[in-house]
Amino acid sequence: MNHSKETPLKMSQQEVMPESGIQILQPAGWAAPKGYSNGIAARGRSVVIGGQIGWDSQCRFHSSDFAEQAKQALQNIVAILAEAGGRPEHIIRMTWYVLDKREYLAAYPQLGRAYREVIGRNFPAMTAVQVAGLMEDAARVEIEATAIIPD
Repeated sequence: MNHSKETPLKMSQQEVMPESGIQILQPAGWAAPKGYSNGIAARGRSVVIGGQIGWDSQCRFHSSDFAEQAKQALQNIVAILAEAGGRPEHIIRMTWYVLDKREYLAAYPQLGRAYREVIGRNFPAMTAVQVAGLMEDAARVEIEATAIIPD
């Protein structure tokens, strides 16, 4: 998802993050992804988080800026995950729905900072797609997530 000039994730197919019980799946010989993982294997309690947008807990938008809305959506995901006893490092998959691909690409630097601030250096399997619209007219991005909390 993040195609910036950051250091790519370099984990072998067998490497496991012991504190989270998550295994990064990276076929031998494949180019290392930047800011995401190609695949994840994990065991534990599944937590599925529906699409979150850039509004606060009272359904109010504080910004129309893409990166700010993405940051708020990520904070919403982390808050929901915490209700299940999970942390950002338990997230194994995210799907990003964006209204404007160019806006998303232009926001990479700010988006990367916001992502690291909220999620840290966890790089789940990710998909980003451009969509024709979101249910909330003021929303610029919607993000859904899946997490596995280790047993």
